[in-house]
Amino acid sequence: MIRSSPVPALPPRSSLSDFVQGVSLLGRALGLIFRAPKLFALSALCALVTLVSLVALVWLIGHYTPQLVGALFPRPEAWYGQALWYLVLALTFVVLLVVGANTLPPLLLAPLMDPLSETTEELCGGYTSPPFTLGAFFRGMATGVGHTLARVFFLVLGLTVLLPLHLIPGLGSVLWTVLGSLWAMIWMAGEHLAAPMTRHLYPFAEVRRMLRERRALCLGMGAGIYLMLWVPVLNTFFLPVAVVAGTLLYRGLIAAGNLPPPPAPAP
Repeated sequence: MIRSSPVPALPPRSSLSDFVQGVSLLGRALGLIFRAPKLFALSALCALVTLVSLVALVWLIGHYTPQLVGALFPRPEAWYGQALWYLVLALTFVVLLVVGANTLPPLLLAPLMDPLSETTEELCGGYTSPPFTLGAFFRGMATGVGHTLARVFFLVLGLTVLLPLHLIPGLGSVLWTVLGSLWAMIWMAGEHLAAPMTRHLYPFAEVRRMLRERRALCLGMGAGIYLMLWVPVLNTFFLPVAVVAGTLLYRGLIAAGNLPPPPAPAP
């Protein structure tokens, strides 16, 4: 039973507390899931699929990461060189797992993402899921494909721009991993904020604008999602929690006046 609106009260302008508020959206989303039976049922199904896909990812990345790092940074013979090599190996494993965890499970769970987001919006109030129509389905699919391609492009572009850092022996790979992790956090925020915005047919430029204008808020949410990946048991819920958090962020940005109302669909 939801007695009050779960929409977060966000300040209309960026502030020092934005990062903390962004992280707190994950806790707000998790609490909402456990209070709403429909959200919990959808999330439990997502968690099962996510668990299987994460186990497969850990095995694949664990198997192939040593070969990848060895090709870019041959393992030295000196003990201190080997210590640095294993550090780079661990950090590369982290980045690859984060990228993979935000690519494979969403592909497998795509049919459940919109129901999760729509149910969250219904709980926020002032929204009712529209009836199914072929026109709306194809408009949403076209917008979703465009947004997905744009997001993947920016993720790959960011990691590619950072790739020359590997040319700096040892330290460059560490820098690439740290900066790549920060880029992945921002990308995660954009990925899950874009989910409700795609349903409402916002142009992708609006998603980029929010990431730019409320970067600390979005980075906080992205960092929270990133950390959830490393908490056993909780990490199987990371995708539904991220979708719900992204929807709450979307509604909070509208309530704060940062986002205009959704554009009216074409007839």
